[in-house]
Amino acid sequence: MIIKKVSLETVCGVTSRLPDNMHPEVAFAGKSNVGKSSLINALMNRKSLARTSAQPGKTQTINYYNINDAIYFVDLPGYGFARANEKVKAEWGRMIEDYLHRSKQLRAVFLLIDIRHAPSENDRIMYDWICRNGYQPILIATKLDKIKRSQVQKQLKLIRSTLNVQEGSILIPFSAETKQGRDEIYEILDGILEEHT
Repeated sequence: MIIKKVSLETVCGVTSRLPDNMHPEVAFAGKSNVGKSSLINALMNRKSLARTSAQPGKTQTINYYNINDAIYFVDLPGYGFARANEKVKAEWGRMIEDYLHRSKQLRAVFLLIDIRHAPSENDRIMYDWICRNGYQPILIATKLDKIKRSQVQKQLKLIRSTLNVQEGSILIPFSAETKQGRDEIYEILDGILEEHT
């Protein structure tokens, strides 16, 4: 996949209607601070179009990035942010669920998990939720550069067993620093685009 053109096209808040897009969409879900913005920026070859922040819970909207006028990257609100109040958390949950139910163009959901830790309860809920909505999540184990190479297989196994991952599910270790894993994600995106044409 060669990215020539990128723009942040639509931002949806809690009360916004979801856009009726013509191109396929791929969604990115993950808890606050898992490196979602860094992954999206790495895929788009942009330094900071998706806003990264040391302050978790920054993405409180659904952001649609138009890529090459061919596909949308949909950045979903980060979940599990401890300092958000219950009302806000419930609204984010509703927004995500609403999107998974209503998007007519959604082709794949990438679920990001921090490779350094066992998936949290929120991660497990999200994984099951995505499955229940009829999608098989593509798992991205982020922050790969933060662990020793000798630990990688052990941590991947921990992610699979904690989430009780379905047979045949894709799990890609990824580093926003070294871009390892990016080509595998591009391959998946290319496959989605081929199906659409």
